[in-house]
Amino acid sequence: MSAADTAVIVFARAPQPGAAKTRLIARLGPEGAAGLHARLVKHALETAKSAALPIELRCDPGIDHDFFRFCGARYGALLSEQGPGDLGARMRAAFEEVLRERSAALLMGSDCPAMTARHLRRAARALRDGYDAVFVPCEDGGYALIGLKRVAAGLFEGIAWGGAEVMETTRDRLAGLGWRWLELETLWDVDRPEDYQRLLDSGLLGRRTAA
Repeated sequence: MSAADTAVIVFARAPQPGAAKTRLIARLGPEGAAGLHARLVKHALETAKSAALPIELRCDPGIDHDFFRFCGARYGALLSEQGPGDLGARMRAAFEEVLRERSAALLMGSDCPAMTARHLRRAARALRDGYDAVFVPCEDGGYALIGLKRVAAGLFEGIAWGGAEVMETTRDRLAGLGWRWLELETLWDVDRPEDYQRLLDSGLLGRRTAA
């Protein structure tokens, strides 16, 4: 399995004021929160592009938003819809579709600006080296990236997405499957006001963080 056999799937919501980064609206306002979300999505896509892996941008609610069309052209990403269901159902569907054409896939969101191309390359290499799954855990108990070579429904069903037990529950499911998995370093994501301050202090998106 070569690096080109591994695709990066990026999940993203359209940067619509009032519907993006809602927990930051109190601090940034609807327009500011949506603007920050757009910058995070572009940062995630730039990271994927730097890893030199094929990119698929899975869009919500659909691919017709001007922002998604811009991203597809700018980053060479294939656009497709996330489809119906909760996050687990949409993730499972994305993996099932991509793995019909690829040997492996990595799936990430846009909330973890600390993720680098090096993390993506290491994750892809882990799957080539024989691991069944690979993860980048987050400090809040979830994960910023999941990589798979095959799909098991148990990894995506009956999980309280957004809760503090996502990674721990996933570990239990993996152990039950008898799979061998690798966890890379734990990172942090941007969701709450205190995360936004951490983003400001980090300089990961430069000086302008809410436009």
